[in-house]
Amino acid sequence: MPAYIHYQDDTEPAYVICPSCAGLPMYIRDVEPHWSMAKIDFTYECADCGAEVRQTVVKPEVRH
Repeated sequence: MPAYIHYQDDTEPAYVICPSCAGLPMYIRDVEPHWSMAKIDFTYECADCGAEVRQTVVKPEVRH
């Protein structure tokens, strides 16, 4: 089995819906990686009302 296959790659941010609007999807406005690359901050913005949501994604632990 090749070593480069990843079974669980949960590094993509989740789908975010605007809390102010009627369930409209938000887009990623800014991405800020931390110095250790263990965490990444995503800033989402609503195209309709301009609301902003911040979400931090933590790198999953490597399981051997």
